[in-house]
Amino acid sequence: MPLTGIEIFKLLPKTNCGECEVPTCLAFAMNLAAGKAELSACPYVSEEARAQLEEASAPPIRPVTIGVGDRALKVGGETVMFRHEKRFENPPGFAILITDTMEESEVDARLEGCKLQYERVGLTLRPELVAVRDDSGNAKKFEAVVSKVKQNSDCGIILMSSNPDVLAAGLKVCTDRKPLIYAATGDNLDRMAELAKENSCPVAVKASNLEELAQLTTKLTEAGVKDIVLDSGSRTLRQAFEDQVFIRSAALNKKFRPLGFPTIVLPCEMTDNPMKEAVIASIFVAKYGGIIVLSDFQGHSLFPLLVERLNIYTDPQRPLATTEGIYEIGGPDENSPVLLTSNFSLTYFIVSGEIEASKVPSYLLVKDTEGLSVMTAWAAGKFVADAIAPFVKKCGISDKVKHHKLVIPGYAAAESGGLEEKLPGWEIQIGPREGAHIPAYLKAWTP
Repeated sequence: MPLTGIEIFKLLPKTNCGECEVPTCLAFAMNLAAGKAELSACPYVSEEARAQLEEASAPPIRPVTIGVGDRALKVGGETVMFRHEKRFENPPGFAILITDTMEESEVDARLEGCKLQYERVGLTLRPELVAVRDDSGNAKKFEAVVSKVKQNSDCGIILMSSNPDVLAAGLKVCTDRKPLIYAATGDNLDRMAELAKENSCPVAVKASNLEELAQLTTKLTEAGVKDIVLDSGSRTLRQAFEDQVFIRSAALNKKFRPLGFPTIVLPCEMTDNPMKEAVIASIFVAKYGGIIVLSDFQGHSLFPLLVERLNIYTDPQRPLATTEGIYEIGGPDENSPVLLTSNFSLTYFIVSGEIEASKVPSYLLVKDTEGLSVMTAWAAGKFVADAIAPFVKKCGISDKVKHHKLVIPGYAAAESGGLEEKLPGWEIQIGPREGAHIPAYLKAWTP
């Protein structure tokens, strides 16, 4: 039985230190009881208290890690139904499907697809997983494909077969990569539990309905297997969607432990139409897939899925921000214009895009405003002369240009006088208010 907030509070150090990012130990205890915080956030809790608080501090949906090192994927660990309540914790992983009956050339092509990656807001967006499915029933053939995947990709691996002996053959060559084994069913549960424990890897459970799914996870946990991923078995969009919502609600709102695990969904088995598959995948990015298996990775469909995931799994209380610094656009030189903007990612992308469209090589100075837009940051005192001047002095732009002219956004025009006082030798120029006017401004600009 989970502890109440008051019971948890009695076990905390009661220092009210605030290091957990909550002002008081009582507030932290209430968050623990509600599943909105993790015990690890408190640096002073005693080991004895930690042991007693494990159940209360555990997320309603158990976090599960697939893979190792920098490419490890963590799914689950969610604490809210809706993003605006707090945030979603761990983004879903995208997996590409490879079968052991594919031609070698097709396997090679799909492994190349795993290398697709995109830069956005200073982040690298890319898929994380390769799902190898046993279609042949031949353990040696399956093992050979798994070995090829391991050698030619640094992605996490999902081993898919209903035959534990075939999975064992695959595990022989990739146990060190901590793969997910898929899937335990009512027919093979005991053997799959043994494989999971022997190889210290997570296991997916597949059932024909949610009631059977809960029964299987209960048996697995009683057998000592804790890292579990759920497949409700539904292969129609409507039923799979309903299952995702029910599983999440049961775990979070009802504290129903048998369904308190991340899920895996397979759009690749729901349609033969690649574009429809991408649309289905986009639904499960939002509601509430932990792992999403696609038949293939194509740039025109993968990129929007990665961007959707990025947008949904950012903290709504913290604006998406670009790293502070100097951005060189179009190969600027010492005579190129220097523009200034805030680090709100949307502002950065609009401004940098308009600079690129102008075909005028330029330097763009991005000032850290804690992710606020120019107007909001200016109103909050984060994009004013006192903050901008030290940044301009320290960023190193004065060593890159000889004209020392700084173009500031039109919405921050009131700061021009203060900047000229604090930046001796610099000429402050007022740029456009709207990004759409930047190309014309730059084409008329002179050093």
